[in-house]
Amino acid sequence: MIRLRLLVLILFALIGTSTLLPAQTPATSTNDAYTLSPATQQKAEHYSHARIALSFVETGWGILQLLGILTLGIAFRMRNVAVNLSKSKWTQGAIFLLELFLLTGLLNLPLTLYRHHLAVEYGQSVQSWASWFADQAKSSILTYGIGMLMMMGLVLLIRKFPRRWWFAYWAAAMVFVLIGVFITPYVIDPLFNKFEPLQTSNPALVTQLEKVATRGGIGIPPERMFLMNASAKVTGMNAYVTGFGASKRVVVWDTTIAGSTPDEISFIFGHEMGHYRLNHIPIGLAFTAVMLLLGFFLMYVVAQGLLKRYGGVWRVGSQQDWGFIVILLLVVSIGSFLAEPIGNAFSRWEEHAADVYGLEAIHGLVPDPQATGQKSFQVLGETSLAEPHPSPFVVFWTYSHPSIQSRAQFARDYNPWVTGTPKYFKK
Repeated sequence: MIRLRLLVLILFALIGTSTLLPAQTPATSTNDAYTLSPATQQKAEHYSHARIALSFVETGWGILQLLGILTLGIAFRMRNVAVNLSKSKWTQGAIFLLELFLLTGLLNLPLTLYRHHLAVEYGQSVQSWASWFADQAKSSILTYGIGMLMMMGLVLLIRKFPRRWWFAYWAAAMVFVLIGVFITPYVIDPLFNKFEPLQTSNPALVTQLEKVATRGGIGIPPERMFLMNASAKVTGMNAYVTGFGASKRVVVWDTTIAGSTPDEISFIFGHEMGHYRLNHIPIGLAFTAVMLLLGFFLMYVVAQGLLKRYGGVWRVGSQQDWGFIVILLLVVSIGSFLAEPIGNAFSRWEEHAADVYGLEAIHGLVPDPQATGQKSFQVLGETSLAEPHPSPFVVFWTYSHPSIQSRAQFARDYNPWVTGTPKYFKK
């Protein structure tokens, strides 16, 4: 057990150290398409290093917490409290999960507070502490409620399918994911931000965006274009596609509209339309299904191995013991961390495809699509304090999008019309 903890510590120490190493690319280059002033670049590098290091610390700390809860017998004591308070299995589960939720929440609180402080200190957040705590409370209630549903479903399946519960749980989880993706724009998102139809405040912009949509050969009706009041909490810029089927929509932050020209917003919209047109949501769901199936199987195998080897030490008697939930969470935490580069590589592939689509979508609608795309990334990088030359390892492990530098360079240099070889718009 000591060796396991040492391995975890060594792994995160090595990775954490690598995030602080400077990239091999020089600070400035004649090929740079995204540049910052020396003072801003230094600020961006400090913020990036602090944020990435914090992310690794949070993950490592979370894993060590679960190891401690098991090795110190805390899971065993929490289970006894739940069993002594109620004879109902479901009430026991609710009590056990609440104990675990409160304990880990308390242990994570200093890092959670520091993350918000960091965002405020570097000008990425303007959210008051009162508003932030309100969001945290809502998020905690949602997390506990969803966690209860997932745990109770897992317990039922473990009892019914002792050796195949991982497959049954995967099937149930995929249904849950589909429902979650569908209802998020209707139920979850409005709990944290205000939305209004883009047509209401920016009718001229909607007209321009409809031209981009028409060029793409699809109809994104105005009622599926929304403006989010992001400026109440953050200073960064963003736009995204969410939902699927009847709930699918394009959302643009008000900070994006305030900080970009209509041509730049057209490119951003073209990028998001690319996700829409290239079916990235269903493709992403299929990718998630495959990853979860493999992940749940490995979770089952590894958790069973840990139960056999350490169950006596941890005082977790069987997979029907409430303490087994902590073992599963430990395996999931480590597995999710190790799988992060795979998910991020897939995401970067989708984002690059959407960049290509966006550049081609505005060709002929704006005077200079390459310059428009490059400027969009320049503004995005400046507002989000994106590091011009991040470590390749950091990009590989943590970036869900290509680096701003690579995106700006691609936008500047992408000119398939000279040779008549655009990828998505053949005419």
